[in-house]
Formats: sequence, C-alpha cells, structure tokens
Amino acid sequence: MGHHPHEHGHTAGGGTPDWLPPALLLLAAAGAYLLLARRARHRNPALGWSRWRTGWFLGGILLLGVALLPPVAPYAHQDFRGHMAQHLLIGMYAPLALVLAAPVTLLLRTLPASRARRLTAVLHSPPARVLAHPSVSLVLSAGGLAVLYFTPLYNATATDPTAHWLLHAHFLLSGCLFAYAIAGPDPAPARPGVRARLVYLGVAIAAHAVISQLMYGGFWVDVHAPVDQVRGGAEVMYYGGDLAELLLAGALVATWRPEPRRAAGRGAGRGVVPAGNVSAGP
Repeated sequence: MGHHPHEHGHTAGGGTPDWLPPALLLLAAAGAYLLLARRARHRNPALGWSRWRTGWFLGGILLLGVALLPPVAPYAHQDFRGHMAQHLLIGMYAPLALVLAAPVTLLLRTLPASRARRLTAVLHSPPARVLAHPSVSLVLSAGGLAVLYFTPLYNATATDPTAHWLLHAHFLLSGCLFAYAIAGPDPAPARPGVRARLVYLGVAIAAHAVISQLMYGGFWVDVHAPVDQVRGGAEVMYYGGDLAELLLAGALVATWRPEPRRAAGRGAGRGVVPAGNVSAGP
C-alpha cells in the first residue's frame, strides 16, 4: 500500500473540506504577525520593524500552505515521494523562514513590560536552555527521522489522521527549534559559539545523508510503499535536505555577529571593563 487511507480534499463529517482548518490557522498566524508588526512600528516609529522579517514570516506561512493544502497534500497521501517533499517543506524550509522572522523579538517589543520580563525569564529558564540547545533539537529532528522510517511508526500514521497531524507538528516544531538554535536572530541565552553550531549543522547533514542512503538501499526501512517511491523519496530527502541545510548555513553566516573577545582581553589587561560586557557570560 503506497497511500494514506484518509485523503485530503474531501469533506469532513460536517461537510467542511478537511483542508479548510489548516488554511484558516495559517491565515490567523499571518494576521497575528502582521498585527504585532504594525503595533511594533507604532509603538516605536524610530526603531520600527523590518519588512524583511515580515516577508520571511509570510514566506514561511506560504511554504506551509503549499505543503498542507491541495495539490501537494493529496499527492503526499498517495505517493511516498510527495510525503517526503511535504516533510521537507514543513520540517526544514518553512521553519527557517519562520525563525528568520524573529517572532520572539517581535513579541518582546509589543508585550507590556511586565509580560515581556516574564517571557524573558522563561527564555532564561533551565528547561528552555536545554530545549533550545542544538544537540537536543538535532536529536528531535534527525533522530525523529530514524524512528519514523526505520520502525512501524510511519505506517501507523498512515492509518490514523490524528497521528498524521501530530507528525506534522513534530516536523514543524523540531525544525523551528533546530533553525533557531543554529541561526535564529531571536535571543538565545544557551546558544553555543559559531564553530560549535557549524559542527552540529555538519552532524545534521551527515545524519540526513546516512538516513536517505539507507532508505534508498532498502536497509532497515519500514515503509509500506512501492520500492520506486521509497527510492524517489530518499532522493528527495538527500538533495532537498542538502539545499535546505545550505540555506541554513547561509543564514548562520548572515546572522553571525563577532563577539568583542579580543577587545575585552586587552581591556582586562589594563584593568578596564568594556561597556556592555559587565554581565556577559563565559
């Protein structure tokens, strides 16, 4: 069997097309971001809000729409190659665009001061630091792929609509976490240095390559689909994943800002503490 039994494009129990709820949810997310961006510009006209960031968010919503709505969604239910293309859109391309939109920074600029302080405290909390570390998001994303395709989990999601949507949510959230940990412009107190992040990105590239090659060769893969579809899906994952990770590496370079370590060292040698580094961590 090479397709999901629950097809997109048909009507649900009350006669509502099953693509309508995700479409409305995506429109609501886009509207909320535009409203917050407008509020940020009005609250501080001098600082404003980048139209590039707004464009990134709308682009991410568009990519999610392409993945979750017809014609891609029905194709993903009928052909494993379509499923893999949908996975890349939801789990790699859309998350990068959404993360580059800096939604947390936008929230911090628009929330009342007391709520912004609470949000900042949450970001600095130990659970948030652990969750936002690249090693954790790497396990959730790349490790999740191995569990999905090398165990009966994928076939279980094919027969359970709830599990299928939970799988989409996992793709999106783990992809956003990894993109945020590697190249997100939002504040990340536990984010390691650029060299460490490049290492984690390299591990992710290698993991995707190994998983896709094992899938292409038919080793340990547990996907109920024709062999040509499985091999085609592996090729989509291999080449499409490489492109997504190349874009993530470009985002890392583009958002990287050098740390004034040398200046701090020279100042410390003269007994001077540079401004802005009083509370800096190691």
